[in-house]
Amino acid sequence: MSDILLSIQGLTKAYPGVVANDTVSFDIGVGEVHALLGENGAGKSTLVKMIYGLVKPDSGQMLLRGQPFAPPEPRAARADGIAMVFQHFSLFDALSVAENIALGMEDPPPMRDLSRRIREVSETYGLPLDPYRTVGDLSAGERQRVEIIRCLLQYPRLLIMDEPTSVLTPQEVDILFQTLQKLQSEGTSILYISHKLEEIRKLCDTATILRLGQNVGTCVPAETTARDMAEMMVGTSLQTPERSGRALGDVALDISGLSVPSPSAFGTSLKKVHLTVRKGEILGIGGVAGNGQDELLGVLSGEISTPSDAVMLAGAPVGRLGPTARRKLGLLAAPEERLGHAAAPDMSLTENALLTGAVREKLENRGFLRWGAAQGFAERIIEAFDVRTPGPANAARSLSGGNLQKFVIGREVLQDPEVLVVNQPTWGVDAAAAAAIRQALLDLAAKGAAVICISQDLDELMEISDSFAALNEGRLSAHKDTAGLTVDEIGLMMGGAHGMEVAHV
Repeated sequence: MSDILLSIQGLTKAYPGVVANDTVSFDIGVGEVHALLGENGAGKSTLVKMIYGLVKPDSGQMLLRGQPFAPPEPRAARADGIAMVFQHFSLFDALSVAENIALGMEDPPPMRDLSRRIREVSETYGLPLDPYRTVGDLSAGERQRVEIIRCLLQYPRLLIMDEPTSVLTPQEVDILFQTLQKLQSEGTSILYISHKLEEIRKLCDTATILRLGQNVGTCVPAETTARDMAEMMVGTSLQTPERSGRALGDVALDISGLSVPSPSAFGTSLKKVHLTVRKGEILGIGGVAGNGQDELLGVLSGEISTPSDAVMLAGAPVGRLGPTARRKLGLLAAPEERLGHAAAPDMSLTENALLTGAVREKLENRGFLRWGAAQGFAERIIEAFDVRTPGPANAARSLSGGNLQKFVIGREVLQDPEVLVVNQPTWGVDAAAAAAIRQALLDLAAKGAAVICISQDLDELMEISDSFAALNEGRLSAHKDTAGLTVDEIGLMMGGAHGMEVAHV
């Protein structure tokens, strides 16, 4: 576009051991929806942090409407009309919608006036919100609305969105796209980061592709296939996960009629959950965020205690055993929240490998840590799952979200579990990494492990699962064979059409 809002010229940012951005240049036009694509660790997050004032570039410059633009902090970026919706929500559950939005404003108006503006703006853009509702009671989609409305109240010239649809239903995605298209029609520019390439093709005018910190090309998404864009990102042909024929074995894990209250005031209690998975089987569990996924993983991993015989592992009761005891028996889990739950942010990758691998990888001896063995285990994970990091001594928080996800999944897979439970295994990872993780889960099942994959990505579940069930308000639907399952049937299951009987394979 001839009318350029933001011109990025030769931005470079280096950290010890890695060049995050290497002389990156591109322009964003007024009223343009511009996609920023790249595999995990390609430099997308560093680039948008420089635009938003969170990181200072080492060299290069930016021009906003032709004038030099170098925000020293996010407050300055916001003052110049730059707003950002982060991948991870920054909201306080115990506060109301209006109170959360006020916290993000430099000079918030009186609460009554702010509440009125929230109603007006949210209804204008098709994202209705009640300003007095407590955020902890909102669904994931509604929480994202809070983040978006907080940005729109700033009347931004550029809206940066990082993985905005990762926790949304297909219906919520459609609503979001309508909102973004309305903003675009009013002249707002949008910088859109997503690994969902079909969404990019539907929404974006232009795409800039980063690889290893460099701009390796641009394309018009509507005229480029998702596969071609993915291959531009990785620089090689994309491998599609392959399923091998396998016979299912004995029951590996069984839950029958389990009801458990959520430990969180804003969680979802489990209600009469039936679940059976066999050796060699991948059970896919779908559902909109906030319907009991975290609670189910907690029950299976041992973080939430249940009656002893409520959870049966290979016919033995384990309901009262904690995570360490279950890991020793071969029941491993990888939670959704990778930074803080699956990994300790300030610990090194070696220390994080030790946290869950100590028992099965024999990383301790009579109370003493086998540090060399732990480092070797971390190095195996890094190599096998292509984790982009200078080395195992780096802290978990230094990794990009997708690379940390690869490390967390790899750490559990390489321990050869009898049963592996994963929640959102490919959340926020690029197409090539997602394919690699899915292949690792398929390979694990082919070796005889039982896998429970909890995911909001229905395409993912249909690709790798043998059977499918849906969570809705803490209830789990009957299992059904994935083969032949229609979109309408999946929608009914996710909407709460629960069956009483579990179909055993």
